[in-house]
Amino acid sequence: MALKATIYKARLQIADLDRHYYGDHVLTLARHPSETDERMMLRVVAFARHAHEDLAFGRGVSTDNEPDLWVRSLTDEIELWIQLGQPDEREIRRACGRARQVVLYTYSGQGAGIWWEQLGSKLANLGNLSVYDISPETMAALGQLVQRGMEFNITIQDGAIWLASAEAALEVGVEVRQEADTRR
Repeated sequence: MALKATIYKARLQIADLDRHYYGDHVLTLARHPSETDERMMLRVVAFARHAHEDLAFGRGVSTDNEPDLWVRSLTDEIELWIQLGQPDEREIRRACGRARQVVLYTYSGQGAGIWWEQLGSKLANLGNLSVYDISPETMAALGQLVQRGMEFNITIQDGAIWLASAEAALEVGVEVRQEADTRR
């Protein structure tokens, strides 16, 4: 018998001073049995960092050829493709060919560093790709914030992300590995 996803609710109040985006979002998160609390919370952070009225979650970690989050236009073109983890080069190139902008978040510490050493130079010519890394310490702290019902005030300023709940506050450090050419 297949295990079912666990459902979480998150209420976000986002103040993104860098993009001048201010909004409230209520998210329903389905956490696949193979997904960790930390990874699910990184999806929340990615949502907040790229918040947009059309930003939506993909169908989940068990779905190939679909990102973790994305923005699709009214003509069904993919404007933004957000992926978590360490996909192979072929997957990244395919995403960059399908979407106007691709954002990748790595998060497994030394493993992510080795992955970047192997692929970084091969991905450097992809002008629509941004790659960011989240430290293992930050991921562990994110995992500690998980509750079935969560409320966060999220402030983004000068690239820094702060999450605050009634119980805790956390600055999410984001290391830039590669930034997309935004003049495209």
